[in-house]
Amino acid sequence: MLRLGKREFGTHEPVIMAIVNRTPDSFYDQGATFRDKAALARVEQAVSEGAAIIDIGGVKAGPGKEVTAEEEGRRTVGFVAEVRRRYPDVIISVDTWRHEVGEAVCEAGADLLNDAWGGVDPRLAEVAARYGVGLVCTHAGGSEPRTRPHRIAYDDVMADILGVTLGLAERAVELGVPRESVLIDPGHDFGKNTRHSLEATRRLGEMVETGWPVLVSLSNKDFVGETLDKPVKERVLGTLATTAVSAWLGAQVYRVHEVAETRQVLDMVASIAGHRPPAVARRGLA
Repeated sequence: MLRLGKREFGTHEPVIMAIVNRTPDSFYDQGATFRDKAALARVEQAVSEGAAIIDIGGVKAGPGKEVTAEEEGRRTVGFVAEVRRRYPDVIISVDTWRHEVGEAVCEAGADLLNDAWGGVDPRLAEVAARYGVGLVCTHAGGSEPRTRPHRIAYDDVMADILGVTLGLAERAVELGVPRESVLIDPGHDFGKNTRHSLEATRRLGEMVETGWPVLVSLSNKDFVGETLDKPVKERVLGTLATTAVSAWLGAQVYRVHEVAETRQVLDMVASIAGHRPPAVARRGLA
C-alpha cells in the first residue's frame, strides 16, 4: 500500500504526478508556468485530467543561472500554500534537494518531497521524517545538483541503482519517514547516458521486485530524444511508449507533462494486465 497525503493506492493502481515548474527556464515549457495565474491553471487542468499528485519545482534540473535556496523558496512556498487551499485533497509534491526548502514547503502543506539528486543533502530525509511526509529516493549516480553526466560508467547500472535507492529508502525509514510513503526512482538521465537509462527501463522489474513503490520520471527526457533523434517538443510518443513498458513492468507513479495522454496509456496497460475492466464492454454483446 502506498500512502501519500490523504490518499492510499493499491499495488496495481497507477498514479500520475503532474509537473508544474515555477521556473523561467524549464527545459520543456520554457517558463510557461512561472507566473502564478498560468501555474494555477496548469494545476486545475492536471487535476481534471486525472493527476493525483502535483509536483512543484523551483529550480530547473539542468545547468543554468544560480538559484539560491531563498529564491527557490520564494518560487514554491507560497504556491504550495495556495494549491493546498484550493485543493485540500490533492497530493502536493515539491521537487527539491535542499532541506531548508523542504522545511518551508512542509510548513506550507506539502505531502511529499521529491529528492531527484539522490540524497545530496542528507538533512532532507530528516525533514521528511519530522513532518511525516513522503520521500522519493532517487539514483543520480553521485552527481552534483544541476550538472550533466560526463563519460560516466557503471559495472552494472541496475545494481548501482538498487544499492543507492534501497540504502536511501532504508535510511529514511530508520529516521522516521513512514515506510508506506517512501518511493524509489531509477533517475532516468540523472548521472546516466542514454544506454544507461534504456537499461534501467528494461530492468525496471528488478526495482519493483524489492517491494518499494517505483516512481519513474520519463517525460520528454534526453534519453528519449537521443533514442529517436527527436527534439524536446517531439518526444511525446517516445515518452508514452516508455511509459507503457514501465507500467507493464510494474512501476506505480509517473511524473509527466502530458497528463491526459499518460492516463490513457496507463489505463490501457492496466486493462491488458487484468487489473482494470474496460470502461465500456458492448462488442459482441449487443
